[in-house]
Amino acid sequence: MAVDPVCKMTVEPAKAAAQSTYRGQTYYFCAVNCKQKFDREPDTYLGKK
Repeated sequence: MAVDPVCKMTVEPAKAAAQSTYRGQTYYFCAVNCKQKFDREPDTYLGKK
């Protein structure tokens, strides 16, 4: 299981609504909206800002 970095929901990678790769790491999302938010500001959701 993975955790959606935007909403913190648990996501099964095989059934994720979307995914993004950032700095060599793949992130899985419960919804396309969460992916879009992450893609705009990934560091914000990864606690690096």
